Amino acid sequence: MKLSRKEFLRLSGLCLAGLGALPLVRGWAQGDQTAGPAAKRWAMAVDTSKCRPGCTDCMLACHSLHNVPQIPNANHEVKWIWPEGYDRAFAGETHDCMNAQTKQRQVIVLCNHCDNPACVRVCPTQATFKRADGIVMMDYHRCTGCRYCMAACPYGARSFNFVEPRQYLAEIRGSYPTRTKGVVEKCNFCSERLAVGLMPACVEACKHQALIFGDRNDPDSPLRQVLQDKYSIRRKEKLGAQPNVFYLV
Repeated sequence: MKLSRKEFLRLSGLCLAGLGALPLVRGWAQGDQTAGPAAKRWAMAVDTSKCRPGCTDCMLACHSLHNVPQIPNANHEVKWIWPEGYDRAFAGETHDCMNAQTKQRQVIVLCNHCDNPACVRVCPTQATFKRADGIVMMDYHRCTGCRYCMAACPYGARSFNFVEPRQYLAEIRGSYPTRTKGVVEKCNFCSERLAVGLMPACVEACKHQALIFGDRNDPDSPLRQVLQDKYSIRRKEKLGAQPNVFYLV
């Protein structure tokens, strides 16, 4: 980028004004990032009427693709997507008049990739961070195992590797890196598949079409349309995390 003498002096003055001016300089150098069409905002909807009890296709696809270890000890369990009882998934949403079938129902839960993620705010090393498209990611190399993110997440969506996970893998898939003892992991909305134009593995594997995924900023996307046509709820909305996993009820 070529700068005139006048522009150079103007930028130099901003820098000398202190660190508070640095974001202005960076913004000028990178151009207006707000111009143009709205950025993608990935989200998922779970149709509870189509999700079949006992079906594990989505979980098997996710865990196999991402080398998630199957550890027998429940205290060391690692999971990215799993079934949860309605009363736990939607704590505080039950009442005395609710039918037993609803109370006993299990729903699929995973990282909610929140608009306001508490996990990102508390991470001291930026090992967990939020991308421009809203996906909350993990950098395993930066994770020190402090587990602050696990304490901050109101959904219990993160797992900690208390033991060496590779020993519990019958087969290591080369498409996604394995983790090590002492790091946190979770669902990443299959960011590596989205990068090549594929749907998340759980969505692709669901033969009942209970999982709908797409760009919530696109009014023509199937996800946006189903959210407009059907009533949906989100987990623990009162906490203000603004999750991006919706449940059609």
